[in-house]
This record gives sequence, C-alpha cells and structure tokens, in this order.
Amino acid sequence: MPGSTARPTGGRRASRHPRLPATGRAWHLVRRPHGWPVPEDFALREVPVAAPAEGRVLVRNRHFSVDPYMRGRMNDARSYVPPFRLDHPMDGAAVGEVVASATDAFAPGDLVLHDLGWREYAELPAAAATRVDTTLAPLPAYLGVLGVTGFTAYVGLLEIASFTPGDAVFVSGAAGAVGSVAGQIARIKGASRVIGSAGSDDKTRLLTDEYGFDAAFNYKHGGTVAEQLAEAAPNGIDVYFDNVGGDHLEAAIDRLKVHGRVTLCGMIAQYNAVEPPPAPRNLSLAIGKRLRLQGMIILDHAASRPRFVEEVSGWIRSGELKYHETFVTGIEHGVDAFLGMLRGENTGKMIVSLDD
Repeated sequence: MPGSTARPTGGRRASRHPRLPATGRAWHLVRRPHGWPVPEDFALREVPVAAPAEGRVLVRNRHFSVDPYMRGRMNDARSYVPPFRLDHPMDGAAVGEVVASATDAFAPGDLVLHDLGWREYAELPAAAATRVDTTLAPLPAYLGVLGVTGFTAYVGLLEIASFTPGDAVFVSGAAGAVGSVAGQIARIKGASRVIGSAGSDDKTRLLTDEYGFDAAFNYKHGGTVAEQLAEAAPNGIDVYFDNVGGDHLEAAIDRLKVHGRVTLCGMIAQYNAVEPPPAPRNLSLAIGKRLRLQGMIILDHAASRPRFVEEVSGWIRSGELKYHETFVTGIEHGVDAFLGMLRGENTGKMIVSLDD
C-alpha cells in the first residue's frame, strides 16, 4: 500500500530505478505579469525525467498547491523568497509518491511532501522531502489544513497574535485556506467572538453554519467593510488576522481595542495592483491604541510544526475542525486553478490534482 513506512534493506538499491517515462510536463513562467496574470504569461512544457542521483528521490506528484504568495514570486523583486525564473519550471508545495530512490531514507511507494510542484515528476534531495502519514488525514490535506496554509493559521493566531481565551477575533478572507483554519482555531481555543469576511453569501453561510464563526459578512455588498465590521463587532476586537489588507486593515484598526494585535499574513487585495492602495489611512491610531502589527513568514517557525500537526490532526479526527478543498484536475489546468484562486473561486484550499 502507498505510504508504507518500511525501510529498504541493503542490496535493494540496484532495483529501485524502475522503468521511467522519458519526459514529464512542467509549468514555466515565460513573462512577468503586469497587474493581473494572464494565461500567456505561462507555458506547459515537456521536461526530461531521469533516475535520481545518489542521495535523491524521484517523485510522481499527485497533487500540487497554488497559493496567493506565488503572485509575488512572478515579479522580479527582492523578497523573502527568490522570484520565479523565466523559462524555468515553477515550484511550490506538492505531495506525491516516490517512484525511484537512490537513498535508504525512502523506498518506492512512500508518500512525501516537498516543494517542487507545478510539474508531474520531481527529482530532489532526500533531505528536501518529508514523509506524510495518511492515517492522520488524507494526502491532499498536507497541502492545506495540515500543510503550510494550516500551519500559517496556527502560528499566526497563537504565536504572532498572542491569542488568549476570551479574545474577540476578526479574520479577513475567512473562507480561504488560511482564514478558515485561523477562525476555527480561535473558536476551539476559547475566543469570545469570531468574525469573518468573505466574498459571497454562500461563503459567509459556510463560516457561520459549518465553521462555527459567530458572525460573517460579504465584503462585496451590504455596506462598506468598516460599516459591516462595526455591526458585527459592536464591542471591538482584540485580534485581527489579515489576509487581505487595504480597506479590511483600515476597518480593523478602527475596531481594535487598546493593546490589540494584528497578524499581517497576506494582502491579496493588492497583489495585482499597479498603483499603491489608498488604505489604511488611519494607521496613526496604532499609536494611541498601542497596537501591535506584526508580519509573519512561516519559514521562521519550523520548530512549531510537530506540535501543530499533533494538535490540528487531533481536531480533524474529533470533528472539531472542518475544512474544504477545491480540486482542479489535470496539470494542463494548473494556471486556470491559480487564476481562479486569485479571483476567489475556491472554497478552502485550491489544489491541482494529477491523480487519474
């Protein structure tokens, strides 16, 4: 069965290079987008597939992730992670099955998480692959609720925002992969009130009816974000988990109590902007309210991952934490999935599935 944790014994190495395809497909960035990306900025190309070198593995990807941060990597700009190179395969989180191994660390059939997505086959060092346990959750969950997005929600709420029981919490983009988990962790951990914003009425109903948020509003209609947040949080908020930026951040600053905390996780509202956003215009309030606004990069928090997996997988098994995934099938639809995610067409984690 795939996912076996059995280790190969000595003498098996010569038999661990089965017949492999000559090529596989991979998405390349061929032009840097200006504003919103368009399909012409990308190309799906055939690339060679070869047996892994010593100490490395070859993985057949079964699912890969598309995420908002990838839009920033398409710009030729200095950041915490290097930009995608033009005319090279893009990368990102993926899960798949080891099909050939030149290391005793993994055997064919092992299921692993790694960072060479956007392609059908990935050849990488054994040290860059992490074995996943599908008894805790299904394989795609390691790209979402048990992957970087879920881990970001966990760290962003509990460590960056210093959440304490009784806090009132507002999460923007709350039906997305990060926001939906952040809001549920706040509820599970004893928040006095959890409020979310989302981009459709169906998504706001999901937040309250399934995820257990106390209130949710559709930021696209029904009033401004500031007006709707004031109605949903008449007594103010203690924590704001920011996935959107712009008018959401401005509204949250207005409603935050003295010593409120903000986790600056993402600002999807301006990733495709060609002009600086006007909001927030009230940042000076952070002085008198003694607010703490802190950005986060999940790469800084690797030491917390074992605790995250143990705690969150337990909540999944108990039914306390629920999650949704939106699947787009076929590598040829990888860019469609990415653009759809930027437009908010996903509920929960957007995943490209390569499984037949």
